[in-house]
Amino acid sequence: MVRSLWSAATGMNGQQSNIDAISHNLSNVNTTGYKQQRVEFEDLIYQNKKLAGTPATEDTVTPVGVQMGCGVKVGATQRIMNQGSLQNTGVDTDVAIVGEGFFRVQQYDGSYAYTRDGSFKVDSQGQLVTNNGLRVMPEIILPEGYDVSTMTITQTGRVSVKVNGGNDPVEVGQLELYRFPNAVGLKAEGDNLFKVSNASGQPIPGRPGSEGFGDVRHKFLEMSNVSVVNEMVQMIVAQRAYEFNSKAVQTSDTMLSTAVNLKR
Repeated sequence: MVRSLWSAATGMNGQQSNIDAISHNLSNVNTTGYKQQRVEFEDLIYQNKKLAGTPATEDTVTPVGVQMGCGVKVGATQRIMNQGSLQNTGVDTDVAIVGEGFFRVQQYDGSYAYTRDGSFKVDSQGQLVTNNGLRVMPEIILPEGYDVSTMTITQTGRVSVKVNGGNDPVEVGQLELYRFPNAVGLKAEGDNLFKVSNASGQPIPGRPGSEGFGDVRHKFLEMSNVSVVNEMVQMIVAQRAYEFNSKAVQTSDTMLSTAVNLKR
């Protein structure tokens, strides 16, 4: 019965982690480029009271043993990299990725981070940057006299604008994408940014639309891939599982109380 108390307690802790992940998903349902998280569970170690294959007689062995489990633990928080829905914003500096790949940005310390958030802006130097002022790499610098309303970005990432009211667009840069051998192994840093980890592997650069890479859509944004309906269903399942484990704790406590009171 003591084992059942601790096993049920691990179940409650596990479902609390599940609720935490679900609430995080729901809070980011409108976050551009956000990728859903899923909690994955693993069973804990077992106490072997009788091993399978133990000799039963001179000629036979026991076909199954007796193993008592010790509960559950959180094994991983899987990032689901499915494509999010596209939203037509009409904003000249918005870009969405359709397919595989990330934009690269340079952080203030000179290191690189990667994002699916294409809600870019133009800073005072005419450079394409993120909402936090991080420069998009390779650099896209708009020339003096540019008209941002004339900006065009092709599906292959070529950026051009018209300058000083001219009729012919001027190409000012080329967007590049980066993919990873194991994108779910990227380390989330907040601010819609990911960084390279030992699990993700090194970034592989390429142009949008080339083999293995998605393409880009101008004046669109990729929204979160969180399904509110699915998350609500998962929340109900997690809540009920938490309640079941709490009932197991109460039942174990009642059984212990009964055993203690046998002498009375």
